[in-house]
Amino acid sequence: MFKSLVSVDTLKQHLGNAGFVFVDCRFDLSRPEAGREAYLASHVPGAVYAHLDEDLSGLPGLSKGRHPLPSPQAMAVLFSRLGIDETKQVVVYDSSEGSVCARLWWMLRFMRHEGVALLDGGWPAWIGAGLPHRSGAESNAAVLFEGQPRTDRLARIEEIASLGLLVDSRDPARYRGEHEPIDPVAGHIPGAINHFWRENLDPSGRFLSPTHLRERFQRVTKKTPTQEVVFYCGSGVTACHHIVAAVHSGLPEPRLYAGSWSEWCSDPQRPVATGA
Repeated sequence: MFKSLVSVDTLKQHLGNAGFVFVDCRFDLSRPEAGREAYLASHVPGAVYAHLDEDLSGLPGLSKGRHPLPSPQAMAVLFSRLGIDETKQVVVYDSSEGSVCARLWWMLRFMRHEGVALLDGGWPAWIGAGLPHRSGAESNAAVLFEGQPRTDRLARIEEIASLGLLVDSRDPARYRGEHEPIDPVAGHIPGAINHFWRENLDPSGRFLSPTHLRERFQRVTKKTPTQEVVFYCGSGVTACHHIVAAVHSGLPEPRLYAGSWSEWCSDPQRPVATGA
């Protein structure tokens, strides 16, 4: 079972394996239909598509913000439609260094399905290796997904003031409040430290080795146990990249504040910090 990452070389050996479900999560915030169009043009053979806005987000409930988490019931319906049950190994990928598909990885683990991994290097690595691809929409036979939520892995907004260590996953300039291209307020949650999600990657867009990832996390979290660290970002998507990296490094799984900055800054009564 693959629980964090899987390489292109390993995955190509499982094309056509009925025990695998491949999910393409390509998405572009600036043009929401671009990912689906790219999937229809060319994708890993057998892959189905999951849209960040339509499938990996839902009505406000578990979280708010720009990309609220779907309810556990909605997640179960989605996974059933994608052909995922407890017997399936799921592999997710995108074209943005894992920053989007990590959300689906987290959702599956939240619902106690641990047999899910990111394709390391994503779609660019697959195409770069000269591997086969197909066009058009694909689907899997629907199954019954019966997982239950692990609510302890999700931090709520009312808990923020009592958390031990809160880590902002956005780029340093957004964290410092020097610019804010998406949300209406610039800055970060007071007390949060910054660790950019792209720090998990090497120059080729693949994840660093488990040893290097573990060393980086331990420098950031210091004496705080990893399972007590809470990651957030703009809307609860790229923060999941850190959680993938932590699990891949062998550390206990951190928590996610899914509402993230977009939920926090929506209320003008909440304090905002700027600077380093």
